[in-house]
Amino acid sequence: MSNCEAIRVGLAGFGMSGEIFHAPFIHADPRFHLARVYERSSSRSREEYPEAEVVRSYEELLTEDIDLVVITTPNPLHVPMARQALEAGKPVVVEKPLAASSREAEELRRLAEEKGLLLTVYQNRRLDGGFLTVKRLIEEGRLGDVVDYECRFDRFVQGYRSKQWKREGGRGVDLLYDIGVHIIDQAVTLFGLPEAVCADLRRQRPESPGVDRFTVILYYPGLRAVLSAGELSALPGPHYLVHGRKGAFCKYGRDIQEERLAQGRRPAGDPGWGRDDPARFGTLCTVTEHGLVQETIPTETGHYGGFYDNLFQVLRQGKAPLVRGEEAVQVLRILEAAQESSREGRRVPLTDRV
Repeated sequence: MSNCEAIRVGLAGFGMSGEIFHAPFIHADPRFHLARVYERSSSRSREEYPEAEVVRSYEELLTEDIDLVVITTPNPLHVPMARQALEAGKPVVVEKPLAASSREAEELRRLAEEKGLLLTVYQNRRLDGGFLTVKRLIEEGRLGDVVDYECRFDRFVQGYRSKQWKREGGRGVDLLYDIGVHIIDQAVTLFGLPEAVCADLRRQRPESPGVDRFTVILYYPGLRAVLSAGELSALPGPHYLVHGRKGAFCKYGRDIQEERLAQGRRPAGDPGWGRDDPARFGTLCTVTEHGLVQETIPTETGHYGGFYDNLFQVLRQGKAPLVRGEEAVQVLRILEAAQESSREGRRVPLTDRV
């Protein structure tokens, strides 16, 4: 397979994740070709991607003419499908969470390593514009040493989930395994592994099958990261609030890409893709010799397609993946420590888990 040949993708699942977060970016990148879509009963992918073949069995994605398997099926299917694809010799992208436990995730990571294959997890929130802005400000030293980091993911949800498997819940299916996996990953990307974890996990809505409100605190030397999300937040707080020894940064409003995708907009041919609304730009307050000075900070342009840009470089040029398998394992170990902390009402050291 030469560098000029498009990477033929087999997409497993065409629910919200496959339809909204993967197919549009695969389609927008000419270095990839959406060759097949596994849909168990419907054929919705044909409406937008008529060139892609719809197949009724997962095994039809594991044939020699498929170069990459992308798994976006319900959470309980991630592990068996990823294992089957790796055993078939396929590089694999798995929608988060990789698994319901760190043990299962580690088994997949080792299998991929033994096979010499790529195993990566779709942590698209690393490419949110707000997160990229926070990351840049920290790396540039605009805040000084960070002492408090807060990320909130507030929503107001009514009624039951549209997907049956989400309504039923079960192992590895709740808000902690959804948004929690994302914002824990963001914190670890910024600050590395914490020393300890403390958490409060709750179920607030009677329609929820499991955790729908959480606060997870990650403890670092001289720094505390507070990560929270809930489904009964009619008045959202700041998405990011970061305090450092030289100043602070506050930003309201989540990344614009998901909203645009849900509205039917697509990244292909859209020059303004990922650009934030100026009304939602964040505010940086810094300490100067003249006192506190505030300035508006334009949001970095988010682009989930960057995940697939990196993927091309991994598969064709031998570059390192944006999200490594061991990082997915680490996030799940932190998540498990959060569950233990909430259950036992104590701070849980992480040193014996990572």
